[in-house]
Amino acid sequence: MTALFSHPSVTVSVEDATLLVVGDVEVTVAADLAASGVKWLKHTELTTISFDFSRVEKASSVAISVLFEWLRICQQRGIQVQSIHFSAPLRRLASLAELDALIEQPTATLAV
Repeated sequence: MTALFSHPSVTVSVEDATLLVVGDVEVTVAADLAASGVKWLKHTELTTISFDFSRVEKASSVAISVLFEWLRICQQRGIQVQSIHFSAPLRRLASLAELDALIEQPTATLAV
């Protein structure tokens, strides 16, 4: 596991081909958190990646915004998103925002 970002409330690390977010994504750290993933994505040689937000217990649109920033970079670089994992609170929020298809089938949804 390689740590990319560490803050008392949240960490981001790379484990195999997965960007793993643990903790609560707060507005005050969102830009730095997103930037850490963007920097890594811009330099990785991986062609397939997964995102794991399953350890983010607080539902927050900020976490979803971070995901969107990472998805944008993946699309620019031609990195295929294999899977996106959300905690139950984040999944409920994503469902309210009608993002179910993206979460369940990122490869098919992003290919459109």
